[in-house]
Amino acid sequence: MHMRGRLVHRITREDVGKRVSVRIHLTDGGFTDIVGVVESWEDGVLTLRRRDDSVVEVAESSIAASRVVPPVPPRRRGGRPSQAP
Repeated sequence: MHMRGRLVHRITREDVGKRVSVRIHLTDGGFTDIVGVVESWEDGVLTLRRRDDSVVEVAESSIAASRVVPPVPPRRRGGRPSQAP
């Protein structure tokens, strides 16, 4: 999201269905990050579904930086992988 010290907004409407990281401006002047799958992008509002299945609406005008990120890796079941003899 940073490129030589500046914030870069890289996602577009074509990224609907992809997992993204979005940094948004807060009203107090700070920033916060949201990671989720873009479910829709209509009338300047993105709808993101987080890993916990909650939904967040983000105004496009509040985005300071964004990028597509890899899918969540599947959870491992059990303990450590078995060692080869």
